[in-house]
Amino acid sequence: MSERVRVYELARELGLSNKELITLLEAEGESVKSHSSTIDADLADLIRDKVISDRKNGVTTISLPDDDEPAAEEEPKTSDEDAELERLIAEEEAEKRRAAEAEEAAAADENPKEIHLRTPITVRDLADGLGLKPHELIGMLFNMNIFASINQVLDLEIVERICEKCGRVFVRERREKTRAAETRMGAKTLQPRPEHKAARPPVVVFMGHVDHGKTSLQDYIRKTHVTAGESGGITQHIGASVAHYNGQTITFLDTPGHEAFTAMRARGANATDIAVLVVAADDGVMPQTIEAINHAKAAGVPIVVAMNKMDKPGADPDKVKLGLQQHGVNIEEWGGDVAVIPVSAVTGQGIDDLLERILLEAEMLELSADQNAPFEGLVIEAQMEQGRGPTASVLVRNGTLNVGDVLLCGVCYGKVKALINSQDKNVKKALPSTPIKIMGLNGVPEAGDKVVICANEREAKERADEVLQQQRQKSLNVERTLSLDDFFSKQSEAEKPELKLVLKTDVRGTLEAITDSLGKLKSDKVTANVIMGGVGEISENDVDLAAASQAIIIGFHVRVMPKVMRLAKQKGVDVRLYSIIYELLEDVTAAMRGKLQPVTKETPLGEAEIIQVFETSKAGRICGCRVRSGVMRVNAKCKVYREKELIYLGQVQSLRHFKEDVREIQAGNECGIRLDNFEEFEVGDRLELFNVVEVAPDL
Repeated sequence: MSERVRVYELARELGLSNKELITLLEAEGESVKSHSSTIDADLADLIRDKVISDRKNGVTTISLPDDDEPAAEEEPKTSDEDAELERLIAEEEAEKRRAAEAEEAAAADENPKEIHLRTPITVRDLADGLGLKPHELIGMLFNMNIFASINQVLDLEIVERICEKCGRVFVRERREKTRAAETRMGAKTLQPRPEHKAARPPVVVFMGHVDHGKTSLQDYIRKTHVTAGESGGITQHIGASVAHYNGQTITFLDTPGHEAFTAMRARGANATDIAVLVVAADDGVMPQTIEAINHAKAAGVPIVVAMNKMDKPGADPDKVKLGLQQHGVNIEEWGGDVAVIPVSAVTGQGIDDLLERILLEAEMLELSADQNAPFEGLVIEAQMEQGRGPTASVLVRNGTLNVGDVLLCGVCYGKVKALINSQDKNVKKALPSTPIKIMGLNGVPEAGDKVVICANEREAKERADEVLQQQRQKSLNVERTLSLDDFFSKQSEAEKPELKLVLKTDVRGTLEAITDSLGKLKSDKVTANVIMGGVGEISENDVDLAAASQAIIIGFHVRVMPKVMRLAKQKGVDVRLYSIIYELLEDVTAAMRGKLQPVTKETPLGEAEIIQVFETSKAGRICGCRVRSGVMRVNAKCKVYREKELIYLGQVQSLRHFKEDVREIQAGNECGIRLDNFEEFEVGDRLELFNVVEVAPDL
């Protein structure tokens, strides 16, 4: 098999961009799919000779096609012809615009059934628009299994359904129609700026199985490629850092490795451009590795494999590559397009190669953003910080974020008071692909919320209230129908014991992840219910709530002041603090088992057959038995069967061997047995003795 050469390696050798080399190869009749494709070594030599020869002779080897240039065979037009052509085009456009306006006016006249309303829409607003009385509309909603009051805000889908029933077409009037009034009042308006697309740094996420070295690799990159002064260490929530390599910048989102954070990793993948899949060379592809592959593929991001722990004696690269291939990751070495970079977080082996490959993938993605566009961002973490109040770590996706901008994040909003970069320094603005911490919001947003800019705080508050009302509406919609099966199901659920939890964490992302993990602790016998979850240290209000609802307080990476702990002890509230997710889940599982009644299990002891019945004046009726198997024992549980029917369940009161009282009798012997509160036995009855033991119940 002849030697093959990677396109991107040859491009780097010749000082060409990947696109230039691909165009040159196509001109030579060689079709290549991407920068990761391979070409024959002879063709590579031919390209080398051509490029070197052209450079010596001062000839431009290749120029990329420019779609804006006119075709070569077109005759250049004179200035008079250009002017005439422009005039004709302008007249044609004006004619089209007049025709469109006339068509819209005619459509409006022909369709008087439209109803125009501005959100949020209450029951009263919709009734007025439809010409109905409020109680009539409330009755219609009741028939749709929706219980609403006159001032309740309606979901847009419900509004559309009601309008359709009334033979009307709902048209939503957007808030942009009220901006003119705000401008007259001196409100700040968002003026579009000239478009300016520019390359932006790639956003990279590390994914993979727990303990495969994601944290160690990122720590090594921080030590060697992150600007001095940036705080190190990765906590158990999504953060971000910025690395510098060969004059270029890479933004890393830090994601935890435990399976409890699946949802966070999925959201992290969707926020990124490139996924680095970390696989331990001494362990291979594991369940969370497969999970990470699926997340990256679902997000449509390219994968670069970092084969870590190459310094370990048990490293087996072939095992890793085979496992990747079996799960749909086609590696370059075997004809695919995914690079596998051998690395070591201990020795630093391959770290530069990994960063170089990340930048190569970013080059092929042609990542760009418009710094003049309206700001768009994504919340990657949010928390309540002492001395700072609500803060949100935001990844700038497009535009530029400035101090003083008014932002909307889900149901939270506010004016940016300060921007803090990854080095914990205050800055005035943040450009695309930059992680930045925002101060000035009125609350803690949800991780994953989109962040947009608003004209002023009034608009931001209105839009936040609209989102909040929609969320409330969804929670208030009640289904009226209830089948008999549903009733019995609800009765069964109501009888299940419940472990109530008050959960407090350091950051919002961790709160979501742990709540999600607790929800996965499924059981038909007991449920774990987070009755309240929040961010920040454990407070007296948390203790009061736990005491009133008989709940346990769980704190993850948070503190509890001595005063609060004393109050918890006074009220008998159990407070548990954790820093490791495994321990938290194990303890909650054990507590769920503790809510269940112990399971009793019967352990057989022996069998005997009644061969004679004795009448005594003092002890009453005693059965003479032959022990068939096992052992007969005083105080053991006993079942008496007559012709396979159970006639007695009780206890052995005493045993006699000849004339002596004994504690037990072994198989093969005969004995007298007196049972507790039972004397109606007959010859031929069978006795089964057993012990009852309690075992921990299964969930």
